[in-house]
Amino acid sequence: MDDYPIHQTAFPVAHAASGDPNHYDRYFFNGYRRDASVFFGSAMGLYPNRQVIDASFSVVVDGVQHNVYASGRCPLDRSRTVIGPITIEIVEPLRINRLLIDAADQGIRAELTWSARTQAIEEPVQTRRNANLLVLEYTRLAQWGTWAGWIEVDGRRIEIDRADTLGTKDKSWGIRPVGAATPGAPSAGWLAGGGLFWLWAPVHWDDECTHLGVFEHPDGRRWFESASRIPVLADGDPVWGEPERITDVPRFDRVIEWRPGTRRARAARFTYWPHGGEPEVLTFEPLLDFQMKGIGYTHPTWAHGSWHADLAVGGDSWTLADLDPLDPSNIHVQQLCRVTGNGGREGIGVLEQLVFGPHEPTGLTGILDGAS
Repeated sequence: MDDYPIHQTAFPVAHAASGDPNHYDRYFFNGYRRDASVFFGSAMGLYPNRQVIDASFSVVVDGVQHNVYASGRCPLDRSRTVIGPITIEIVEPLRINRLLIDAADQGIRAELTWSARTQAIEEPVQTRRNANLLVLEYTRLAQWGTWAGWIEVDGRRIEIDRADTLGTKDKSWGIRPVGAATPGAPSAGWLAGGGLFWLWAPVHWDDECTHLGVFEHPDGRRWFESASRIPVLADGDPVWGEPERITDVPRFDRVIEWRPGTRRARAARFTYWPHGGEPEVLTFEPLLDFQMKGIGYTHPTWAHGSWHADLAVGGDSWTLADLDPLDPSNIHVQQLCRVTGNGGREGIGVLEQLVFGPHEPTGLTGILDGAS
């Protein structure tokens, strides 16, 4: 990669601009059938200052979530997006990616091709400090697309058709808590200021896609917010470099109804207030819960950035209905949702939720209590 004119520092590409051990660069994908019969997700992260690369793939079928994980030593060559049985191929940047899974010993194989349905959008940089300690400073590119290929779970082959399988690509990089805690004085960590409230809601519609991301303090004040509307690509449209085609939404309101005894939505409603336009109310109806620990987020063993060995591969599975929704490793979820807008138009997408600590506007009071 050093042969390309891409350098952002005086050092080779293999050297991160920051020496922070929490520097990372990660892919995230999700995919789902419109009828909610299949949901899958995948992640791959590189942590050069920890010398770790890890990846995972997870699929929900018939109420059971099946997962495979791989971890190893980070390659110097940043174009080597492969670890163990998991490979991400950049067929055409920001337009076509291929996901290859060959973990027959874990009962999972797949060949899936993601094709962009929108151009990539750049969320505002998310920055957060605890006193003088930099906790977050990262950028995310979000993009909507379709999937084609197949998934095999315990010998059962599932065909994935572009006509009815949609999803989202999230490519982010910067500084974010990963791996083992950095030695030093005790820190309040994520709970500095009382808690963590995160929602992310990318949705597909027939003629456009909508985006929303928000971090809030326990009293509901927002320290990060971003919302926009993105047109579906026409033949020949570029997948980057035309920000004027993206309509930013400068204001949105949210109402979350929790399932009793949990920290995940029974229903949600977002009102978009576009500049100079009429407000639109988007109502989210959850159809399926996907545990983000299936791709490493909050997993007690396969957490992102953790060192295992030069190559380690593992897997697990669980019946979703049997999980304790208030176990800390189960708090982070993506819910596949049917979404209804003005005039009864219908879309489909996800509502990601990660909520620790109290949140006064939605009725949460403790660290991990369920909604009353």
